[in-house]
Parts: sequence; structure tokens; C-alpha cells
Amino acid sequence: MSYRILILGAGYAGAITAGMLARRLRPSDAEITLVNAAPHFVERVRMHQLAVGQQIPERPLHEMFARTHLTVVIDRVTALDVDAHQVSLAGGGVLEYDSLVVGLGSTQAPPDVEVAGDTVHTVAGREEALRLRGGLRALGPGRSVVVVGGGLTGLETATEIAESRPDLDVSLLSRGVIGSDLVPRGARHVRRALDRLGITVREGVRAQEVTPDAVVTADGRALPADLVVWTTGYVTNPLAGASALQTHADGRIVVDRAMRSVSHPGVYAVGDAARAIGHGDKPLRMSCASGTAMGWQAAEGLLADLRGKRAPKFPLAYVTRCISLGRRDGLIQVVRPDDTPIPVVLTGRIGAWDKELVCKGAAFGAANPTLGISIPARPVRSS
Repeated sequence: MSYRILILGAGYAGAITAGMLARRLRPSDAEITLVNAAPHFVERVRMHQLAVGQQIPERPLHEMFARTHLTVVIDRVTALDVDAHQVSLAGGGVLEYDSLVVGLGSTQAPPDVEVAGDTVHTVAGREEALRLRGGLRALGPGRSVVVVGGGLTGLETATEIAESRPDLDVSLLSRGVIGSDLVPRGARHVRRALDRLGITVREGVRAQEVTPDAVVTADGRALPADLVVWTTGYVTNPLAGASALQTHADGRIVVDRAMRSVSHPGVYAVGDAARAIGHGDKPLRMSCASGTAMGWQAAEGLLADLRGKRAPKFPLAYVTRCISLGRRDGLIQVVRPDDTPIPVVLTGRIGAWDKELVCKGAAFGAANPTLGISIPARPVRSS
């Protein structure tokens, strides 16, 4: 029987891991199976664009991996039994494995306040973004949209909506100071962009309740809201926490620098599912940038294990943070390897072009697993 590699999740991290393994292993070396709930690869960093009506290319997973020996299974994972080396699927099947890669990702954290009605939307995935698109299209001129959360997702969503629908009254509500994690020049540029787009910024404000037509703040104000977009953070898939895997308090699987589970060496974790340590002994943040690097690292580690070699542990370092502020403006914040910002930023159209190149590059790398296909000159060790 061939060595069985099972990969759960085809986001940036999972797709890159799968592509690298498919390129570098022979069919006789291993059976590789990729499981994903949706039939398409989703460019999650573009969901705010999809929400306002822009066309995002669809990339069917079966087409992406058609030229490889990898098997794609479209189904939802319902349970992990890492001691028995088994994964249960919603369709009733059970898949067994010798090595497992968990890349089940994350989803929008639900509102931590009382919500009445159906005005709350997110941009956490394709279905959510399409639902938001429908909600925005139903709003007439002068209606109000409140984006809750002043992080990168909130900024990108608010600016995209305001640019595409200047007839709407768009507000951005943040518990902290907008741009506080940027250098002063970057924060000033973000502020100017919000002002230029007519977005009302409310800082140091906490949402306490969402009614059918308003967001009620902790100090008792009722902010008119015909539609609310909730962007206050992400939570990991709960399946890892319900398994025997060692997880952090935030639900992410604790891994070593090779992306291998510290409690179950036959399991790797990538992307938002993993709590990996980067430069300065800081945990990597949930992001496309982190997930891409983790995917490469996990694939190299698994290949090394198969060949009886020591897994390489490349330092996972950041270079920039990229923020889109609509289609014609953006900000590139240069950072140190540990993700702390330095006083170098690109703004305006240059920033927008750079962000677009980053998004295209990430999607191309994940969606083209057969690019430069290379089969090793010698097979891996026998399982």
C-alpha cells in the first residue's frame, strides 16, 4: 500500500502544500488526497471586492490539480481522530492516513453582542461575501452601512464599499485607534483615505447591541445602520480543539518550526489552523502571508520525513503589510521580520498596484500547482 497523505482544506496554505507535494512525489511514492468543503479555491483576500460586485475568477479545484496524481474530495470534515489516523466526512465517509496536514482555516468570529434581525454580514468567505453583495444592492441612496472593526479587514471593506457606493452613508466603528499598528505616515495616509471617501470614523467606541436598524454603542448612542458588516476578528475551525491534538487557548494547533504538531508528529498544521512561532518568538498572525510560508514549510518537512532526513526549519519572516483602500489607493507598510513596522511606506496608486501584485502572486502560486512540475530523481523510502 502506498504512503497515504491527507490534506484538509484548500485555502492558500493547504493548496500550496498540496501542490508542492504533488510536484515532488511520484504516484508510487504516496497517495495524496485533498479534502475541501467547497469545489473552488477561494481568494479570501478579495472577498471585500466580491461583496461590492467585482468579478473574482473562479478556480475549480478539480481543474487546478487535473495534471497531478492528487485526488480531490469535495466534502466537509466533521471529526478528527488523530490517534486512530482517521478523518470523518459529512458525506459519511472515513479517510485514513499516514500523514495528515490540517489547513481548515478560520471564519469570522461571531458578534459578541446581542443581535436582532438579519442586518449583520461578514466577508469571511465566498458565500458570506455574496450575501453581503445582495444586501448592498438592496440599499437605496442615502442608506447607512456600519462596518464594525478597525483592523485590516474592516479598513478594506469600508473603503471598498464607500468607493463603489458613494451614495451610501458608510461608518467605521473601532474599539481602538485606526492605524495604531502603522508608522505615523502610514496612519495619516489611511486617515486621509477615509476622509476622502466620506467615511465617518468612530474610534474608542464599543458596539453593545445590533437592532434591526441601528448599532447601539456602550455609551448608549444608537448609530443608524441599515446594514452592518462585522469584521472584529477570526476564530479557527473547532475540530482541532475537539480532537486529541494539543491546541493553544485560541484553538490553533501548536506546531514546531517544521509545522509539525508537538503532540502528534504525524500531523502537520498550516495557515490559520496552526499556531507557529516566527521571528522574535512571536506567534505568526492569521494572514495569507503567514499561510503561504507555512504551506511551503510543511511540505518541505513532510518530504524530509518521507526521505528519512531532518526537516528543514526556515525562519518564517514578514516583509510587508498590504492594505487596499479601494481600487485606486493602497498602503504598503514595510516591516521587520518580526512584523514590527519601520518608517518605510508606499501609498496611493503605487501602494494599490503593489497590493494587487501581491494578491495575484499569492493566488497564482496556490492555483497553479503543476507550474515547474518536478519529479525527484529517486523515490522516497518505503513506508
